[in-house]
Amino acid sequence: MPTKCIINGTELEKVEIIKDLGVCYDSYLLFDKPINDKIVKAYGILGLIKRSFANGSKDCFLLLYKSIVRSNLEYANSITPRRISDIEKLEKVQKRAAKLIH
Repeated sequence: MPTKCIINGTELEKVEIIKDLGVCYDSYLLFDKPINDKIVKAYGILGLIKRSFANGSKDCFLLLYKSIVRSNLEYANSITPRRISDIEKLEKVQKRAAKLIH
């Protein structure tokens, strides 16, 4: 039976996920949601770069990748993936980016 937490007569609500400074924390600290959100956003940005700069040079692509995609993946880097599946998902973003270089 879960215990109720009451502070100054106010019962605290139990939440599964909370967002603070743009980072979502779950009750088990697995960080599934923030890692998946970063991956989805990175793929979206890669697609935008691919469509918008299809005829761009290698240097142009690298500059865009490092400044937009990689900075997005590295934001809140204190959230490090602990599971191999999460690491592989992040590496797939980098592999797809490498394929886009002409």
